[in-house]
Order: sequence, then C-alpha cells, then structure tokens
Amino acid sequence: MGNVTIQKRGKYYQYKFEVSKVDGKRKFINKSGFETKDEAIKAGNIAYTEYLNTGLVFKEKEISFSDYLDYWYENYCELNLKYNTRRTYKTIMDKYLKKELGKYRLNAITSVKLNSFIVDLCNRYNYKKSYYSNILKVLKNCFRVATDVYGFIKYNPTITLKLPKIEDNNAFEKHLYNKQEINRILERFKDDDTFTCAFITSCFTGMRTGEVCSLTWEDIDFKNRIINVKHTVYDKPKDEKGRWYIGTTKTKQGTRQVNMCKTLYNALLNYKKKQQYLKKMYGNQYMSYHFEDVKNKYGKIVEKRIVQNESSILQITNANMVFVREDGKYVGRNILNYPFKIIHKELGIENCRFYDLRGSYATINLRNGVEIRDVADILGHKFIETTENFYISSTDENKKNVSDVFDNLMSSDIIEDIIKYEIG
Repeated sequence: MGNVTIQKRGKYYQYKFEVSKVDGKRKFINKSGFETKDEAIKAGNIAYTEYLNTGLVFKEKEISFSDYLDYWYENYCELNLKYNTRRTYKTIMDKYLKKELGKYRLNAITSVKLNSFIVDLCNRYNYKKSYYSNILKVLKNCFRVATDVYGFIKYNPTITLKLPKIEDNNAFEKHLYNKQEINRILERFKDDDTFTCAFITSCFTGMRTGEVCSLTWEDIDFKNRIINVKHTVYDKPKDEKGRWYIGTTKTKQGTRQVNMCKTLYNALLNYKKKQQYLKKMYGNQYMSYHFEDVKNKYGKIVEKRIVQNESSILQITNANMVFVREDGKYVGRNILNYPFKIIHKELGIENCRFYDLRGSYATINLRNGVEIRDVADILGHKFIETTENFYISSTDENKKNVSDVFDNLMSSDIIEDIIKYEIG
C-alpha cells in the first residue's frame, strides 16, 4: 500500500490510494471530479486518514470534544432520537458544551472538570432546574456512548456527575383546570370550531398537544368509538413546502387506542359533518394536503411532511387532517396560539397551557377512584410513576380538605375540653 496519488483526468483531478488486498487481489479507492489539484489532495488525505482509522476521519486519542459531539450527533442522535429531542440537544451542544469544553481532547476531560462546568453554569445563569437537567442529560448521554458504544474512552467521567442544590424559583407550576374554567373558555371561543373541538378532544382524552394536532380522520373509528393515537406533529424551519412534519409518538407506549366517551364522540361527529359542509361550500378554494416521505441519507423513511396539494399533483396520499381552518388550511399547533393569549389576558386564567389539559385529565380521574394503571395506559405511560410524579396536582382546596378529613377522624370530647385553656 502507498500514500495518496493525484492524477488529472481530462478537465478534473482524481485522488487514488491502494488498500488491503482482498482474495489476493489489489484494491484501490479513488474519486474524481475535483476542479483543482489542491481540492483533490485535501479530499484524498481525509479519505486516506478515514481508511487508516477504519472509517473514522480522526484518531480516537486526538479527537477534540467539539469534533466528537459532531460525530455523536450525526451517527447516534440522528438515528436514535426524535426530532424535537435532537433540536434541544443541538442547542445545548452549540450554546454550552462546545463553547466551554469543545477545545479539550475527549480523553482528557475529567469528572472534576465536568463538575466545575456544571456548578459554574448553575451559578452564572438563572434557568429552571429542568433546563439544567437537560444539559446534564446531554453530557451523560454523549459520554456514555463514547465509553460503552464507541469505546473512545475507557472511563465515563459523568457516572457520578449531578446537579448542585438549586432553588427552583422559576419552576413552571402546572395548572389544574376546573369545570368552571373549562366552560368559560369554551363559551368565549364558541365561534371557533377548530379550537373548541381540539380543546375538548384533549380535555376528554388527555392526549398530548402534538398528538391532537396530528390527528387525521382515518385515525378516528366512529364505529367502535376509538381514537387511534399513532403519531405526533412538529415544526421545522419553513421552506417552500411548509413547516409541519408527522412522526411517530413520543414513546412506544404512546402508540395506543383511546376510547371516545359520549361527549367526545358527538363533538367529533358533528365537527366532521360541518367540515364536510364547508368543504363543499368552498369548492376548489378549499385547501387540501398530502403526506410526503422524508428519507435519511441511507434512504430510510424517518418521517413525513404535510404538504399542500397543487392541481398538477396526481395519485397522492391525501392527508385528511382533522383540525384545520374553515377553508381547510392546516396550521399545526398554531391553532392554539391566539386563543391562549385571550385566555391569559382577557379571561385572567394565567399560567395555563393546552398541555395542562393532560395533567387535569389524569388528576380528575385519579381523584374520582379510577385505577392509576388504567390512567397511565390511556396517557401512554409505561410506568405509573410517570403519572404520579408529573400529572397529579394539588390545590389549596384539596389541602384544606385533607386537614378537614383528619380533623373529623381525630377530634374528640377530651381534645375539645383541653383546648379551651380556660383561665382560673
């Protein structure tokens, strides 16, 4: 085997180098199409280094943490994580990890250095504890893969790494909707059929925001009164085809069937009838959409995007989205933006989110005797601890009720007599 050689073939340059023999025959790697000799030399040296390192463009002992993060993101995150998770990871990588730790060699970073980084981060910024936890999660994940999957380092320096004690004054308090608030909201938006039906759907099922906004009419089985939860919707930077994409549910357990109660069944059935009427009324002006496959660099379909139909498109798979504007326009999660500004400012129901309907659904059911395992299955939780820790809310009224219940159980004539504390 030799080093890289450069040849000019016609108008373009080519690099070429010999690799190990296979079945006794000489083998070469070459690539042409470079306009200058320098471009061919640079590309050839990168390819030769990659060959010498069995497919890696770097030597494991010399790679910087910044270059490793890029490698980990492309070869692990993009293949194993959902888009929204990848987007969060990428922001944390670029904003914090590369900036503060990127210049160091991967194998030189110690537990002491990482602990110092985390403590300094917590002292410097005033973020929610959940955001610091996300930064720690990215750190632990990337070093775990470097150790256990790639074998780039022998010891994982994040094994004992944890956050310092943080006073979480910025924690967002989940809102527990009551019946009066729900009625006020629906009364205020009674002329917005899309919002009220989406609101009722989440209220009576506990479905996630992305799950509700990704529903198609094919997902709704009116005969058996079942909603098939199979996907979620999310947005990416907008281009000529739009910004909305459909992917699988957040977790494997998130793919589930949810029964429709009488109220929700009637709401969706009547909403569909009105949508069909509007579709006929708008005629050719009614907007329609189709699903377009999105493939990764290996040709595997990883998601679908929602693309508006054009008159020239034939034989397409229609995307019969449930929650669209009166003229058929699909705006994804944006159907919620304006109503919640009104809910916060005009109705005075502050710090509530559409997503809080999910927690309210769990809390109301659990307080009325429904088994927690049943609630967890409806919400798509694998572990009942998730339902307990994240969705059971407590209110001042409930806390007062606890005190009153205990008082009724434990009060006695002896106690009543003693607590008079009479003088003389």
